[in-house]
Amino acid sequence: MNRLFSILFWSILAAAFIGPGTITTCASAGASYGYVLLWTLTFSTIATLVLQEASARIAIVSGLSLGQAIRQQYFGTKRGVLVLALVVGAIIFGCAAYETGNILGAVNGAALALGWSPKILTLMIGALAGFILFIGAPRTVAYVLSITVALMGVAFLITALMLKPPLWPLLRGSLLPSLPLGSGLLVLGLVGTTVVPYNLFLGSGIAAGQSLSQMRFGLAVSVILGGVISMGVVVVGAAIHGAFGFDTLSLALSQRLGNWARLFFAIGLFAAGFSSAITAPLAAAITASNLFEKGGENLWSARAWRYRAVWLSVLLTGIGFGLSEVRPIPAIILAQALNGVVLPFAAIFLMLVVNDRAVTGETNLNGRFSNFIMTAVVAVAILLGATNVLRAAAAIFEIAPNENWILLLSGFVAAGLVLPISRALRGRRRKIVTQDPTRS
Repeated sequence: MNRLFSILFWSILAAAFIGPGTITTCASAGASYGYVLLWTLTFSTIATLVLQEASARIAIVSGLSLGQAIRQQYFGTKRGVLVLALVVGAIIFGCAAYETGNILGAVNGAALALGWSPKILTLMIGALAGFILFIGAPRTVAYVLSITVALMGVAFLITALMLKPPLWPLLRGSLLPSLPLGSGLLVLGLVGTTVVPYNLFLGSGIAAGQSLSQMRFGLAVSVILGGVISMGVVVVGAAIHGAFGFDTLSLALSQRLGNWARLFFAIGLFAAGFSSAITAPLAAAITASNLFEKGGENLWSARAWRYRAVWLSVLLTGIGFGLSEVRPIPAIILAQALNGVVLPFAAIFLMLVVNDRAVTGETNLNGRFSNFIMTAVVAVAILLGATNVLRAAAAIFEIAPNENWILLLSGFVAAGLVLPISRALRGRRRKIVTQDPTRS
């Protein structure tokens, strides 16, 4: 029962990273390249698991969430204000950007199933999300979301299985890296939509009170399940050819499998959007609480007005843009672009904190494998962020972007920033080995 509750509890992370952005990106990958890019989700799932484990481990062994550890390390220094601005701006404003896509995705899913007015659905979904956030502490919300994740998983996985995808192309696409011409930016998007920066703060903020073994079991099952659901969306997306759209995919599924498939897709899209519409405001509030709460004051509890003001502002942002009838696909893509800028900062902060003996102690420091995976994730995150910045700059100056040049320049930026971090971690590793030769 403890393991079952742990899986249900940590499914909040699957609810957070499988949102409309994941549906859009994964379905687009399937529509454009079939099963060839599934290996990207294999890497992203492993990376998510390593980063989330490290973030939760910090909270369990030190009693400090990731946000509190960052505050302890940097506040009071000259860099403290800059770090605070980066974290608060990146996470809270990033959550607000995500919330627009979450609300719009949930509305589109409900509209496909019910045919109601988008504005009415926006108000109803926003009100229901606000009600759950208002009455529930983070742990209660986590258990409520597990039901939504189960609904979403069943909808997409059954639909994917009914399409009867061939086994060998699935395995080959999942395990053998391949980069078809023109797929570079989509590969980065698949990583960016799975390794979500605000999840690092969310997972760390709710981990207190669990044992390491309990956390690792529940986290592993929920994250791997989330990765499998994302792969199922790629399989579903492969059912269409040409430009991706929610209506296009829904129509293609109904033509191939019947009207029930259209309903299942609508349910899955709604569940993905609605669950993420709750977790994004929750993550913003938890991050703000961890950064600004001072010992003993209890001004940022789940019932405090400051805490509620943060999640309410994020939620209202999504509702406001939803009522303005912003087109869902561009809004979701914009949120993914912002994620690419935010992710490098969050991953680098996590690497520094989880390799600090003062926070984790000697026995819970990162090992070689975790540091290797984290360095790879940071490299990909910087590559993703630089790519999005260059694409935005090209759009501002009305220059037709060349994907090959963008990826090449982004690669140079990533290498230039990751190499110093890698050297610093190797130096830290040598110190650990010297002090404790039995550590592996």
